[in-house]
Amino acid sequence: MTPAGTRFVAVGGARIHVRDTGDRGLPTVVALHGIGRTLQDWEPQHDRLAVGRRMISLDLPGFGFSDRLPRTGSPPRDADDVLPDLADGVLATLDALDETGPVHVLGNSLGGAVALQVLAGRPARVRSLTLVNSAGFGREVTAALRLLAVPGLGKLLLRPSRGSTRRAEQALFADPAFATEERVDHAMAVAQRPGTATAFLEAGRALGTFRGVRTDWRTRLLEGVAAHPRPTLILWGDRDRVLPPHHLRAALDLLPHAQTHVYGGVGHMPQVERADEVGRLVGAFLARHDTDTDTDAPPAAPAHRSGAAS
Repeated sequence: MTPAGTRFVAVGGARIHVRDTGDRGLPTVVALHGIGRTLQDWEPQHDRLAVGRRMISLDLPGFGFSDRLPRTGSPPRDADDVLPDLADGVLATLDALDETGPVHVLGNSLGGAVALQVLAGRPARVRSLTLVNSAGFGREVTAALRLLAVPGLGKLLLRPSRGSTRRAEQALFADPAFATEERVDHAMAVAQRPGTATAFLEAGRALGTFRGVRTDWRTRLLEGVAAHPRPTLILWGDRDRVLPPHHLRAALDLLPHAQTHVYGGVGHMPQVERADEVGRLVGAFLARHDTDTDTDAPPAAPAHRSGAAS
């Protein structure tokens, strides 16, 4: 199920799996996936958003078919390591692709938190943010992720089986028909790669506990983001079973300039379940900011606040 046109680029001694279309010099979009996921989650949007732009999606370091980036000393221990390491990996990948200017950053779930970290750490590299059912705005998270923090249970839960993989895929969508056999095959192939479970557990345990998502890293991250406001679009599915839709209210409290939209009858990945609608809305948002040159200018008031998709 890996999309045509993907390749590997060398980044700091590691191989990072990317899909890169469009010419250098065009406005650039970078799409980031969630925990344990791959660039495939953005495949329905790739061609839709690539018109007149360079479109880059990647498997985050350690996830999908990407290697972990070498690091000095011990593996990541907490969110102070995990999110900056992932954000640095994204930026190093862009450097390897000769993309060094400000880019539009799209992030789903954990990818949203990584997008926020890129902005907090390297604001000059971010033109705009699109956050889709993003981590970082609340404590509540699915029990499937909270259980990873239980000693001895996490590795057991991450042992790949077709039944558990199918259930995990179905949990992402309001309509279980989107959990196709192709998606299950792809998830199984990723789960069976050496190191996949380790990367998943490290990230999950660093960012959360059995009680939910940790508050400390969210507070630090959002303080950093608030210092560098960018045009922001936040989307959510109202039937998300991973990160509850009421997190959108917290996101809007913290990012009051953001444009928002709620999709009715949609789960954790609106970019898949409502591909056409998301493509139109995100495409229009990006078009308004493709030519922004002053990334530090205060974002304009949102043209559209929120609503349910028809």
